[in-house]
Amino acid sequence: MHAFTDVALAAYCPRKLYYRRREDAYAPPEHAGFELAFRYPSLLDPETALDTEPIAVTPVTYRQNLNCSRARLRAFEALCEPTKREAFLTGRQTRGIAHKVLVEPLAPSIVSVGEPPDTGVWEPHAVRAVAAAKALAWERKTSVQQAFVEYATHGVIRKIELTPRRVGQYRRALRTAASIDGPPPRTRNTDKCESCEYRAECGVRTRSLRSLLGGR
Repeated sequence: MHAFTDVALAAYCPRKLYYRRREDAYAPPEHAGFELAFRYPSLLDPETALDTEPIAVTPVTYRQNLNCSRARLRAFEALCEPTKREAFLTGRQTRGIAHKVLVEPLAPSIVSVGEPPDTGVWEPHAVRAVAAAKALAWERKTSVQQAFVEYATHGVIRKIELTPRRVGQYRRALRTAASIDGPPPRTRNTDKCESCEYRAECGVRTRSLRSLLGGR
């Protein structure tokens, strides 16, 4: 049985998952921006001053993003008032926390305090959302065909469908998580290594801009 966070990390960097599993206990850092996902109505209220809120964009941009999400998503009201908050779900292969569970439509939502891509969602977030949807379907003994990812500090909410491509990403990440015994090969995409807490142990060397341009 794998945690939602493990399969998401396997999609992002299997080597990082290896080092994290070696820790006796890992507690994800708290971020004040997480709570924004549970305050959308007040954040849309013009009377609410956003200058003091832990948002990652300007107040004008934040409200524009959130208004666009509201206009685009039929489930916006349900996301504002989820049936369950931080629900622990157990599926056939994975288990973990869905930050929100909706009943109509039946779907989980994952909250991120990071930056969204221009379109869609980042693959690790999609994998985690699919894992949550699969677990929810297993518990409720019914089909779950969609999930949500909320980039709370940006006011951006994205819906994902459980398409064959998305399910395929999840299954690959699940196989990767299950296969990790020793340290996997180092990643070639060293951009993600800059802020990694295991960089010193991992031994990945990141190249400076000067070296990339051929400087000495």
